[in-house]
Amino acid sequence: MAERQGQAARDAVMGRIGQVVMLHHGGDREEARDRFLGLWAEIGEDGDPLHRCTVAHYMADTQDDPTDELAWDLRALSAAEELSDERLAGDDGALAVRAFFPSLHLNLAADYVKLGRSEAARSHLSRARGTAGALGDDGYGDGIRTAIARLERRLAETPMNSPPEPGPPEGPGGETLGPPRRRS
Repeated sequence: MAERQGQAARDAVMGRIGQVVMLHHGGDREEARDRFLGLWAEIGEDGDPLHRCTVAHYMADTQDDPTDELAWDLRALSAAEELSDERLAGDDGALAVRAFFPSLHLNLAADYVKLGRSEAARSHLSRARGTAGALGDDGYGDGIRTAIARLERRLAETPMNSPPEPGPPEGPGGETLGPPRRRS
């Protein structure tokens, strides 16, 4: 009985996270940022790694400063490293932990590009490519693989640790540097 109650509480938190994600995708970035901060404070630094990973992953998208975005993406990676496949088995989709890493490393690579740290970007991009085999053969997996290839092409044209380019942190044609985010 207690185990089911614990699972229900975890599912409720994931539901609340999903609501904030929808708010953000609806265009209310500032309100989403405030709500994610509230969830982060509630979950705590030692809270459930899946909750911390998810909140930090999406919180990064609400940041205006690339350094803040990097800090949140690093938090997401750190929390993901604490996850186990058993923890995910109880949540919808029963994802494997290893399927998180291509996106998380791709996010970090994009962050480092924005900050003009191409060597660090290449390192995380290599990790993203090395873990991409865990992705499904679906639209999300295809999107991550496409984003990896796009960022690899961009970095191939960039000297090591060159200053960031002026303008918005987007690639040619307006696409963002990072991966597509899985919608909750």
